[in-house]
Amino acid sequence: MPWPAGRTSMRLGDRRESSNVEDRRGIRYGRAGGIGLGTIVLALVAMYFGQDPNVVLQGMQEQGPVQEQQVPYQESATEAEARVLVSKVLADTEDTWGAIFASAGRAYEQPKLVLFSEGVQTGCGFGQSAMGPFYCPADHKVYIDLTFYQELKDRFGAPGDFAQAYVIAHEVGHHVQTLLGISEKTTAARQRASEAEANAISVRQELQADCFAGIWAHNADQSRPLLESGDVEEGLNAAAAIGDDRLTQGRAPPEAFTHGTSEQRVRWFKRGLDTGSMDQCDTFAARSL
Repeated sequence: MPWPAGRTSMRLGDRRESSNVEDRRGIRYGRAGGIGLGTIVLALVAMYFGQDPNVVLQGMQEQGPVQEQQVPYQESATEAEARVLVSKVLADTEDTWGAIFASAGRAYEQPKLVLFSEGVQTGCGFGQSAMGPFYCPADHKVYIDLTFYQELKDRFGAPGDFAQAYVIAHEVGHHVQTLLGISEKTTAARQRASEAEANAISVRQELQADCFAGIWAHNADQSRPLLESGDVEEGLNAAAAIGDDRLTQGRAPPEAFTHGTSEQRVRWFKRGLDTGSMDQCDTFAARSL
């Protein structure tokens, strides 16, 4: 599939917004007994773009009930634009994966997308904005603080609406893995494995989610033209920006990687994008990533 160079915007103008968005922005959390949220230590790099929170958030279920307080929240104009974009992208993933599952004789369970600010209580434990976007298989929800998109632009050098869409599509890819039973199997396999082996399993799971993100883009564009000139470059740039080798700047050995190198993430995203085939996304059977 030839993709043109250049740059305009995705064709999202008149598309519907998903009804599966929960807005929890403005909710502040604390814990009884004086245990503050600042005591939570997170593996920040490992959490970017969707590593299983059941692993990373393990042990963060602090003693004492979580106390919630709703405070006024005023979104910026930039956040408002991002909110509409992620809602439309989520709706598009619903249509795409709904059709793919239907063609296989299955019903697609649509995930919820939760907008939050600073911190959020999930079925996988407590999450913070610093973790980046993530998917919780325990409650079938994608979580994102929209201020992440500014970091995606400034810190990772990956601006643009399709780069933002790729983030959502990747997390929805983890939801697809959960529906297919892949996430449960990989979690069990990691628990039986050594640290290095568990990391290698995680890499294959993340690369498959990248490939699934590519499948969404392929099928969405084929059935209802979505992409404009330059959009694909944005997605490839975003995939490359969050490779383990680039994030760690060479300070971590390959056996410590949990998401894959920039080259691997681009390769698998592009494979899904070019083929649109689930059969092409079996990273667990691949001899070479």
